[in-house]
Amino acid sequence: MSYDVAALRAAEFPWAARGDAIYLNNASTGPIPARSVRAVSEFSALRAEPFRMTDALQFGTLARSRELCARLVGARPAEIALMVNTTYGINLAARALPLRAGDVVVTSDREFPANVYPWMALERSRGVRLERVPCAHGLPDEDAILRALERPEVRVVTLSWVSFATGFRVDLARIGRACRERGVYFVVDAMQGLGPATLDVRECMIDVLACGGQKWLMSPWGTGFTYVREGLVGELEPQAVGWMSVQASDDFSRLCDYDLTYRDDARRFEVITLPFQDFAGLNASLELLLELGPAAVAAHVRALADRIVHWAADRDGVRLVTPDAADRRAGIVSLAPADPTAASRRLTAAGVSHSLREGAIRLSPHCYNTASEVDAALAALA
Repeated sequence: MSYDVAALRAAEFPWAARGDAIYLNNASTGPIPARSVRAVSEFSALRAEPFRMTDALQFGTLARSRELCARLVGARPAEIALMVNTTYGINLAARALPLRAGDVVVTSDREFPANVYPWMALERSRGVRLERVPCAHGLPDEDAILRALERPEVRVVTLSWVSFATGFRVDLARIGRACRERGVYFVVDAMQGLGPATLDVRECMIDVLACGGQKWLMSPWGTGFTYVREGLVGELEPQAVGWMSVQASDDFSRLCDYDLTYRDDARRFEVITLPFQDFAGLNASLELLLELGPAAVAAHVRALADRIVHWAADRDGVRLVTPDAADRRAGIVSLAPADPTAASRRLTAAGVSHSLREGAIRLSPHCYNTASEVDAALAALA
């Protein structure tokens, strides 16, 4: 279960093959493969001469996006709504789920703000209360989250699959099973996990999952998707209604009939017009990941992350923030040296792209990175 990393770098990431930079910051913004750059350029060239553009090409591109996103998470295309970012999908869940005053939404403390503010806004507009479960030793406390589910007023659990700052990987199957048993909605922000790790939404019993494309999916800004469980789609009314959210919009010759009958699938939640050219780029990037094999990508990233974890374990003065157990992390490894700011400056001086998050150095290698690049970054840290 592997692929030729050197060939991948030469074909899709020529700047990496040339050694122009060591890029270990995929948790912030992923690079766009060469094939995806071409796909965006080719689509934009057609758009520049719109007489060459067809409805079949435009909407066929979006249909392909739904198909590829569905394959990535074990869903059906009918359960996929295309979105321009993760935040829009979280807002979809917050606004469309049937919540009322007195209901409680549970999340972990120290969540990424995109999975906090939409729920906080419900406190003002609907009287829905958001509860942030305190972390244990700086990491999400799954046991405490499960205990919170014992209260009948808890209606939603919303969590990041992988923490943006610590790299902690939530046991989605464990939380999802408990939610399903109690009739609690389970909402997942998959942004920092999908790509360096694999996921099946059915096995994890997820109701709504949101993921943007610009990080680990190595796609253009303005691309992403939201999965809505098939049995839930028909129960939710869109809060933002697009002109193609309804069944009647398929007939462009009768748009003024104004029949507000929503589509039967997740397209009811899409707000057209989407950036077609960028979704053409998303398609090319997802096709690359699927060609490499999601499991093979996950194994490659895990080996690089292991290298960082083992290095930290052997050093005094560096605290490993991310769990050392492989099943509790994905692609992010966060390290807290004695002086994180000085360590960040050393990495920058050595040409290593990284992030400084919540007092720790965050390294995030991906499918095209090499062991030698990781070793060079660790040497700069040392």
